[in-house]
Amino acid sequence: MSLTLRAGLLAGLALASPVAASAEPVSLDEAVRRAIAASPAIQAQEAGIRSARAGRSQADVRSNPVLSVEAENIAGTGAYDVYRQAETTVTYTQTIERGGKRDARIAYAERDIGVAEASARLVRLDLAEAVQRTFIDLQIAEEVVWLAERRLETERAMQTEALRRVRGYKDPLFVETRAEARVAQARLALDEARSRRNAARARLASFWGGKAEDVEVPRGIEKPDDHLHQLAAADSALASATVERAQAAVVVEQTRGVQDYTVSGGVRHLRETGDVALVAGISIPLGRFDRNRGNIERAQAERQRIELLAEAARLDRLRQLASLRAEADAARMRADGIMQDVYPQAVRTLQQVREGYNRGGFRFSDVQDGADAIIEVQSQWVEAMTRYRDILSQIDRLTGRFDVVAGEEVQ
Repeated sequence: MSLTLRAGLLAGLALASPVAASAEPVSLDEAVRRAIAASPAIQAQEAGIRSARAGRSQADVRSNPVLSVEAENIAGTGAYDVYRQAETTVTYTQTIERGGKRDARIAYAERDIGVAEASARLVRLDLAEAVQRTFIDLQIAEEVVWLAERRLETERAMQTEALRRVRGYKDPLFVETRAEARVAQARLALDEARSRRNAARARLASFWGGKAEDVEVPRGIEKPDDHLHQLAAADSALASATVERAQAAVVVEQTRGVQDYTVSGGVRHLRETGDVALVAGISIPLGRFDRNRGNIERAQAERQRIELLAEAARLDRLRQLASLRAEADAARMRADGIMQDVYPQAVRTLQQVREGYNRGGFRFSDVQDGADAIIEVQSQWVEAMTRYRDILSQIDRLTGRFDVVAGEEVQ
């Protein structure tokens, strides 16, 4: 279901619809797809995902071995002159990680990928919200242009009526001047409305680098789906991924409290006798003082903090959604009231006053008052629809309306 002032006005006034658009209308979903495909911010998020995946590959790598060469008893004096008593040792050293450090690193890196993907998903939803706001701005601007065109038509008709009465010596000359001024004001209002519409087109086209003149949008503004009461899965996914990463960080710190061994083995050559011998060794940190307890406790506290913040954010979104739905209902009722009741009444009043004016029963100032009342009602409708636009975009963001559309761009 959609909201459009034009449908209500046409029903109440039997006015003709405007000329068809010059370009094929772009749907809101298509506008979101185009914006996502062209957005540098989305590309940056995708680069962040690739970075996280590279981090996962790096986390799987074991520490490098060390190959060392050591020469002893060389270039000395006496019997140790030059290399006669030299001993050369080639040693291969490898650190052996203990306590599941490698698995913990991998788990943390995988959670980091989850956070990067969830964050990218939210950025896409935020972009979709911005596109939706601009899209509805253009829809409202199109309606305002249509209203301005109707206003100019009405003012010109009033000018014709006033001119006929002035030339028939039924009204003073200043009535003609007033009528001309009102036509000029209506023409200026139409020019301003068209400028705002063109600016809205340019803003929408800028999301994908298109041309403003190629952008047209369908008539009518959709209402929020009454069945969407759940929060966006993307927000929950990011919260869960962040908590899981925090838990993985706790495990990483716990594994760091386990000391690693370093083993070595090699070959020693004794030049004086020409003999060869093996060498071997092992290094075991005692872990007497530093067992990484402080970092473990800090990681545990950070995990708890993240869990509590995630839950607080979820409850806040639920409260926002409930409040916005109530505000949306109020804004819709106001817009519907203007569309169905106030505007038709104002138009009928103006028609009656104009008929009475042509019969000499009213003054031109009465006609002006009737026309000004219509202008005021139009302004009230624009205000109500702008408010409704803001609420609608917020509701759609909270409920993840464009989650599927945005997710189509996930790499």
